[in-house]
Amino acid sequence: MKYNNYKTMLRPEPEGGFTVIVPSLPGCVTYGSTLDEAKEMALEAIEIYLESLIDHNEYIPNDNETLEYNISVESYA
Repeated sequence: MKYNNYKTMLRPEPEGGFTVIVPSLPGCVTYGSTLDEAKEMALEAIEIYLESLIDHNEYIPNDNETLEYNISVESYA
């Protein structure tokens, strides 16, 4: 069985909970009221997204070879 990796961004929301974005899958966004729920919802959203790509015979992107690096920039605000 082959596995694909997907990077996710979890952003805390002012009203609580977390919005989850999957950059490699445009439009794949979900929400969870806790960190654990957000991670579960992300997995479900990715699985549904991939099912749709397969059903439409579309390319399945992944982050298997993606490198990640954070750059800190001084804030002038």
